[in-house]
Amino acid sequence: MNAAPALFGYAAVVGTLAPGVLVRSRWTQRSPSLAIGVWFALAVTFSLSLSLGALNLAEPGAHLHGLVYSCRAALGLGPSADDTLARAGVAFAVALVVAQLGSFAFHAVQARAARREHREVLDKVGRRSADLDATVVDHAVPAAYCLPGHRPRIVLSTGAVDLLTGAELEAVVEHERAHVLGRHHLVLSLAHALSWAFPGLPLARQLRKQAPLLLEMVADDHALRRFPRTTLATAMFTMASGEAPQGALAAGGQTVLVRLKRVLGPARAAHPMLRCCVGVGALVAPLLPVLLACPAGLG
Repeated sequence: MNAAPALFGYAAVVGTLAPGVLVRSRWTQRSPSLAIGVWFALAVTFSLSLSLGALNLAEPGAHLHGLVYSCRAALGLGPSADDTLARAGVAFAVALVVAQLGSFAFHAVQARAARREHREVLDKVGRRSADLDATVVDHAVPAAYCLPGHRPRIVLSTGAVDLLTGAELEAVVEHERAHVLGRHHLVLSLAHALSWAFPGLPLARQLRKQAPLLLEMVADDHALRRFPRTTLATAMFTMASGEAPQGALAAGGQTVLVRLKRVLGPARAAHPMLRCCVGVGALVAPLLPVLLACPAGLG
């Protein structure tokens, strides 16, 4: 049995139909951390399905250890493989992995370089505030953002310091601290990597669009553990016009209106049973291609 058609069909469903269903789901904004996990589970499932589909197309009927054997042979790590189709399947699978890893490394390094340059500027024009645990820069527009990664830094403009109350400033700093602690910049680099590797794919396009919004919601939830909703909402509204430089994450920006509606709306978490089912589904989805790729092992 050749599992390649089933694997490619599964990849097509995950890459084109599943993103639309996830975007229209209401629970994603109630449990943004889980939603991010589901998005990346779909990304892993899509890549795995394509890779295993190519290998299975080259080796019809082979189960998983047979595919591994073919990979080793084609890469020169085992007995020589003369089958051109097998080599082509292995080459496609390897190219797929290399493209995504290379894209991730490129975007991560590019963002890190931008943050390093911005830190050098902040060292010259900013002043450290021990009370706020942040760097303050002279800028009339109220803004707040963080530079994650090596030597993380939270930055506030004088406009934000002048307009926000003490509690509102603390809520904003807590929001930015969540980005730093959660290493959200790496999540964004992964989203960019998939978008570069599969341009035009609905899954990649929607992941790149949804990831920044969901990460901001995760940071909002982190701040709401310590501060009232009205405090955070007032701060967000005040800084709605603030933007972040390249490589940084900001409390303001284009997502503020959606997040304000969420913060000020009824506090409703997704039902525990729904979260459980979605979580199990996210764990099972990447396993299905593996099961499809080894039909002989199931007989």
